[in-house]
Amino acid sequence: MSQSRPGRLPSLGDGLWGRRLLAGAVGAAVAALLAAGLFRLVAAEPHDLGFAVWVVTGLHLLSKRWRPRRDGRLRWHNRVAGRDAVEAGLVARRSLAGWVDLLGDALVTVAIAGALATVLPNEEWWGAAGRALLVASAAVLAGRAGYGAVRFTGRLALTASGIRHGRRAYGWTNIDLVVPHRSDGRIDGVRLRPATWRSTDPAPVVGGRDTAVPEERLVAAIEHFRHRPETLAVGLPVTAPEPAG
Repeated sequence: MSQSRPGRLPSLGDGLWGRRLLAGAVGAAVAALLAAGLFRLVAAEPHDLGFAVWVVTGLHLLSKRWRPRRDGRLRWHNRVAGRDAVEAGLVARRSLAGWVDLLGDALVTVAIAGALATVLPNEEWWGAAGRALLVASAAVLAGRAGYGAVRFTGRLALTASGIRHGRRAYGWTNIDLVVPHRSDGRIDGVRLRPATWRSTDPAPVVGGRDTAVPEERLVAAIEHFRHRPETLAVGLPVTAPEPAG
């Protein structure tokens, strides 16, 4: 059901190059700052980051059990920077929990990379090479996360061409049923059951804990617009319907 097209080059006229350049600049800045900080960290002696890794990882795992109240709404934007084009549409921002997860992923990456780098020997050439590789890998991962956070408008968007959640996009024509998705006994996201199964992959899930709009509002909006996605392309502000009851 995903509309991903491996190897597809972006069109020069898709209106997204300004957004790509801005996101690239942010990603590069994040990567450079993190790399500089990690190199200074691992150069200092002595260091025992094992305890810090356990603490940061434990707090990050605990934070994923946190379910803050989500009462956001889908907001109309005349220009939504999507995956392949700029369109008008409704946007759901990233939730507070989503930002905490993004920061937590970065901290865990830094802590693990720093701890592994400090145990490599200084006197061996492969130790220096290993430290450089670890720092570079952590910087690239953090830079990619920074790029993704800036590259797209909102965490989730509904446009005439489909539904985009993060980097993934799904067309309207193959959605047969929209229901809340349960994970570990909790409602977490909205499942888009396809009318035609084209692979063995499970039905995709959009929204969830990292999206500020609650599931009942997403279900109501997706159910409404999947039968009339063209109304999102008229260029006039559109209001997402509220759930019944």
